Amino acid sequence: MLTANDLFLRSESTARLIAHARLIARLGECFAQVAPANLGTQARVANYRPETETVVIHASNGAVAAKIRQLNQRLQNGFVKMGMQCNQIEVKVQPMENPAQSTPSEKRFLTRHSARSLLACADAMPPDAPLALALRALLASASIREQEEDLGGKK
Repeated sequence: MLTANDLFLRSESTARLIAHARLIARLGECFAQVAPANLGTQARVANYRPETETVVIHASNGAVAAKIRQLNQRLQNGFVKMGMQCNQIEVKVQPMENPAQSTPSEKRFLTRHSARSLLACADAMPPDAPLALALRALLASASIREQEEDLGGKK
């Protein structure tokens, strides 16, 4: 029975892609061994360009990128000692995905009744009161639903 990997390897383009992905994974392992531990968690090998023997590293922020650039020669030597061809290292700032980071909430609507209530509240305050200004700004940017929804969700 053929595995998914065997099917991918039958195609020349996917075979090259898999070989390139394995090379990047090996470079990533080398980077983790050569780079100081605190940088290894803040940067990752993103690509390898064989025509120029360039290793592309993505750093999570500018400070990490600057430190990697300072260690450029040390990293190149480490890659070469591990049998990897590396003439240069290109560092780019590319923030890592943070699964704990909040995701944008879905767009919420104000009902027409709620909007009228907020406007009445703002009108009852002095015009230059911070809360009145905030309520007016909210109403100016809010999406107001034309029809009220009942408890069953029907319009």
